[in-house]
Amino acid sequence: MSKQLETTPKQDGFRMPAEHEPQSGIWMAWPERTDNWRFGGKPAQATFVDVAKAISKNTKVTMVVSAGQYENARSMLPEEVQLLEMSTDDSWMRDIGPSYVVNDNGERRGVDWHFNAWGGLEDGLYFPWDKDDAVARKVCEALGDESYRAPVVLEGGSIHVDGEGTLYTTEECLLHPSRNPDLSKQQIEETLKTYLSVEKIIWIPNGLYNDETNGHVDNLIHVVAPGEVVLTWCDDEADPQYEISRKALDVLSTETDAKGRQIKVHKLPMPGPLYISESEASGVDVSDGMERVPGERLAGSYANYLVSNKHVIYPLLDHECDAEVGVLLQQLYPGYAITGVDAREILLGGGNIHCITQQIPAL
Repeated sequence: MSKQLETTPKQDGFRMPAEHEPQSGIWMAWPERTDNWRFGGKPAQATFVDVAKAISKNTKVTMVVSAGQYENARSMLPEEVQLLEMSTDDSWMRDIGPSYVVNDNGERRGVDWHFNAWGGLEDGLYFPWDKDDAVARKVCEALGDESYRAPVVLEGGSIHVDGEGTLYTTEECLLHPSRNPDLSKQQIEETLKTYLSVEKIIWIPNGLYNDETNGHVDNLIHVVAPGEVVLTWCDDEADPQYEISRKALDVLSTETDAKGRQIKVHKLPMPGPLYISESEASGVDVSDGMERVPGERLAGSYANYLVSNKHVIYPLLDHECDAEVGVLLQQLYPGYAITGVDAREILLGGGNIHCITQQIPAL
């Protein structure tokens, strides 16, 4: 039976694997929230289908969907995508799904974080969020995996690990007063070390400019390999991202990882800057939490890609950089398939390909 355990992953000898380690599946959630996705989520649904198809080439995809959208999703998705009815509040599986940990005996378990819609009543994007908070446990139960309920508010997109003891995050997100205001930086570090079996936390000051998640690390950097990352880079001194990227580079180039390695940083061009158009904003229902107005700057980033079984699925966001980024990724991931998916519709909802996917390690 897939029960929730009273112990911790560290006690039990489980660690969070890196994204480039073998996976048995990718989970996603079907978009339909009308105050986040324009025109009832129809354009976003088409893009989610494109992402699911791309991932399916190498990895099994499971899409969770509400009862009301089940038939629609089934008609749009290829038959190799497994469809599972499950209620959610929105569709950011990275943040609502479980973070998986594994041990040396080939076993896996889920870590179920508390979720409060990126900030709760103080700063959150919607209310209620109880369906989202229940997703991680449901995923573990569906897969027959035991899980741990971690005693902190955390989203999967706010952390990256290298699988060898190093975790990357941003101070902007994890130390934000809307997450765990009663915990000190040191207490948050201890919790991460206990529940993911990491040894060192590398704190980058801020995430991408105007990111409504309070600066998730997965929209700024990605871990290529242990001791090697890509960083979203901006050369325009007048752009607010210019200073943010430089401060991140300062930290990454002066810190060593858990194994004492100097971190190699590759600069990933920033798309745009990109903004919501008049017609894009007109299709979204008004909401309290989310800014979907014409001229709002989008937190666009090529770092928000997924790595799954020797396959990189990255967002196409800007005709001027898309091809260059594809070439760079091919150099960084020799022997991997590199697939670009037109992902502006996901960006309009506030994230990208990494944000809408959650990997399940192979047994």
